[in-house]
Amino acid sequence: MISVSEARKAMAACAVPMARERLLLVDAVGRFVVEEVLAPNEHPLFDCSAVDGYAMGAPDREGFHVIGIVAAGERPSVFLQQGQCVRIFTGAPVPQGADRVVMQEHCTLDGGLVQVQRAVPPGANIRQRGEQVRSGDVIIGPGSKVDPPTIGLLASVGVEQVHVACRPRIAIVRTGGEFMPPGERSEARIFSSNDLMLDAAIQREFPGVRPTHLSAVDQEERLSEALTSAMTHSDVVICTGGVSVGDHDLVRPVLEKLGANIVFHRVAQKPGKPMLFAKHGEKAIFGLPGNPRAVMVLFWEYVLPFLRMVQGSVDPWPATTCMPLQEAVEFNGERAEFRAAVVRDGTVVLLRDEGSHMLHSLIAAEAIACLPMGNGRLKGGESIEIHYLQK
Repeated sequence: MISVSEARKAMAACAVPMARERLLLVDAVGRFVVEEVLAPNEHPLFDCSAVDGYAMGAPDREGFHVIGIVAAGERPSVFLQQGQCVRIFTGAPVPQGADRVVMQEHCTLDGGLVQVQRAVPPGANIRQRGEQVRSGDVIIGPGSKVDPPTIGLLASVGVEQVHVACRPRIAIVRTGGEFMPPGERSEARIFSSNDLMLDAAIQREFPGVRPTHLSAVDQEERLSEALTSAMTHSDVVICTGGVSVGDHDLVRPVLEKLGANIVFHRVAQKPGKPMLFAKHGEKAIFGLPGNPRAVMVLFWEYVLPFLRMVQGSVDPWPATTCMPLQEAVEFNGERAEFRAAVVRDGTVVLLRDEGSHMLHSLIAAEAIACLPMGNGRLKGGESIEIHYLQK
């Protein structure tokens, strides 16, 4: 049995980068870029007005004569002389000879003559050419996630396409013979939930990714067929159930017979001690326990970071910080514990400690609190690590 930190390092060392593809910006949201994206143009492309008002030069005691109008998308055809101004609108290019724009609310117009009621300094209300981005500037670097603001900035400098990592193909393999077929009821069987929960978590993080679903009863031949199919058609396989040490826990022996390398099996953590991680060539296989709480926590703590890693993410782990506990807690320090938590008034409040088959507190959780192995008591006010959840 290895520690949580050892398991994370071993898993990260096995992350093989996905191939790349070129996508239009509108199709790249949520993807990770694989190379620097440089600005082909400046932003703004020219000096432009930040407000509706009047573009003018130095103040004139007589006021300013309006000699034209410049709207957004129009190229100014005038050169302002002293005592002249133009009516200008937000986003319109500032004409030559103007060094400031006065908001229309601060001007009065009488017979074509503008009087300024509130003087402004040179440069006021003008968005300077290239003030946000210069041509050749790095907009985002390799491993950065393309989010809506990034798309907006890239589009504003004329980028139309980006190179991104391909999405991994994912298979979910549900093991066990205890699940009821749809539409049937049995006193000895249960409803299937782990596969649906994992599918939802994957789609939440990676829109458009639809995992392949397979199932197998606890028979070596059937499980071998399901795993072979999953590894053939997927890049990452996520198994639920069958990874402990019972007579019906066949995932490890079947994987070994198929030629997989078991990177680690059993981690000193709660929930999820039986967790297994293996490689078959470049294919990654996660063996998660069958208990739903363990499945969800291990997805957040291991599977999701790994899926980000293979897409080149520079920051694949959950957003992490350290905060003081609101109250003291006692626990079994033989293993690290992942506990559901919320943050209140700058402190960590642990939610009810539930069994690995329960999900109620995860619904309310804002973060996972990490209680360290080796110390079975933490005082109120003592700092602990928490991982924020993105639901």
